[in-house]
Amino acid sequence: MLAPKKEKHRKWFRGDQIKGVATQGNSLSFGNFGLKTKEAGWITARQIESSRRAIVHHLNRGGKYWIRIFPDKPITAKSGEIGMGSGKGPVDHHVAVVKPGNMLFELDGVSEKMAKEAFKLAAHKLPVKCIFISKEH
Repeated sequence: MLAPKKEKHRKWFRGDQIKGVATQGNSLSFGNFGLKTKEAGWITARQIESSRRAIVHHLNRGGKYWIRIFPDKPITAKSGEIGMGSGKGPVDHHVAVVKPGNMLFELDGVSEKMAKEAFKLAAHKLPVKCIFISKEH
C-alpha cells in the first residue's frame, strides 16, 4: 500500500470541508484514458490499492497505468472503549484528499472498451463518484 516514507508532522488536523474544484491534476497527462472524480472526499491507501489491483487484473498485464493521487494525510484513531480526553490517538491510516475533477488513474496501450471496463471495476472500489475520460483523437 502507498504511504509516505517520512513526515514532518506525524499528526495533522482534520481540516475544513473540501471546497471548490481541482485546478491541478485535472487533465490527462500520461495516458489516453483516465478516471476522474465527480465529488470531493478522502480516498484511503487501501481503496487506492484495491482499485489498482482491479485495473491490473482486468488488463491481464497489458497496457500501462499511472496512479495520479497519493495518500499523504495521516488519520488518527483511538481504540474502542477509551474515554474522552487523554490526547489524540496514534496514526491509523493515510488518505488522499480529492476534489471534484481530480484525475485518479490513467491508462494507455489498451482499447477504449477494455479501459472503460477496467475503470468501471476500479470505480466500484472507491467512495467517490467517478467518470471515464478519453483523449480526443
